Amino acid sequence: MKRQIRNPTVPTGRQESEIRTKGTVQIYTGDGKGKTTAAIGQGIRAVGHKLKVIMVQFMKGKINYGELVAVKNLPLFTIEQYGLPSFVNKDNPSGEDLQLAKKGFNRVKEIILSKDYDMVILDEINVAIDYNLVSLKEVIELLKSKPESVELILTGRYAPQKLIEIADLVTEMKEIKHHYQKGIEARKGIEY
Repeated sequence: MKRQIRNPTVPTGRQESEIRTKGTVQIYTGDGKGKTTAAIGQGIRAVGHKLKVIMVQFMKGKINYGELVAVKNLPLFTIEQYGLPSFVNKDNPSGEDLQLAKKGFNRVKEIILSKDYDMVILDEINVAIDYNLVSLKEVIELLKSKPESVELILTGRYAPQKLIEIADLVTEMKEIKHHYQKGIEARKGIEY
């Protein structure tokens, strides 16, 4: 017997274009693993419905993350990186760290205002704000001026309270236990 699964929040008989007219702001934050992965999952779901998705990664660059390889097979999903392959020194970010973050944020503004993408993911933007690479004030202005149809997802630890108040959905990933504590290093295909 074929089982049908119907989303109770989507009324039967409505056109798909009517369902996705209002974009929201989502935040994935907290000290637990899975924030970027959750955002990518949302992106894959959107692509499954022929929505165009872009993920702009702050503070990540030139490392062959698994998601970069995977989305090459998804023509509606794009990832752009604005960061160095090394960790940012919070107390003393390099000029290049600051320049890349600014370039990435300017790109995000351009993307959102163009309305070329249905979903825009700002990966690690919360950390970029916490490290003073990106201005909280500018991010708030961006959220308030986004076109109604654009879905925005912000990831990273340290989500500022002001962003949490603006967001429509906030999920906190809480670390209860992590295999790093047992000395298991970051693994290709699992952590990156």
